[in-house]
Amino acid sequence: VHVVESGGGLVQAGDSLRLSCTASGSDFSINSMGWYRQDPGKQRELVAEITDTGKINYVDFAKGRFTISRDGAKYTWYLQMNDLKPDDTADYYCYVEYWHEGPDVYWGQGTRVTVSA
Repeated sequence: VHVVESGGGLVQAGDSLRLSCTASGSDFSINSMGWYRQDPGKQRELVAEITDTGKINYVDFAKGRFTISRDGAKYTWYLQMNDLKPDDTADYYCYVEYWHEGPDVYWGQGTRVTVSA
């Protein structure tokens, strides 16, 4: 399974970025997909997730600013981030959870988002 993400970069506070993630190499059903982030020295934290049925969950800091979506084939998903803040600076990791006799989670390589004040 290959999970490839893109879209990070350096922006100013108030700007927007869209992260993309594409998974390939598995025919098993997908339970969920989403995004985590991690800053050096801190724990990885959930940002947003979307289930196979379309249910979406955002953590508090993402509500109203970030939007998770996926394409019709469900193998590419996005994180639209608006009104970015310096506290959003982190490495963002996408993931996909397949189901095959149990959950199998695969991660993207990570993309750095840096927000300057």
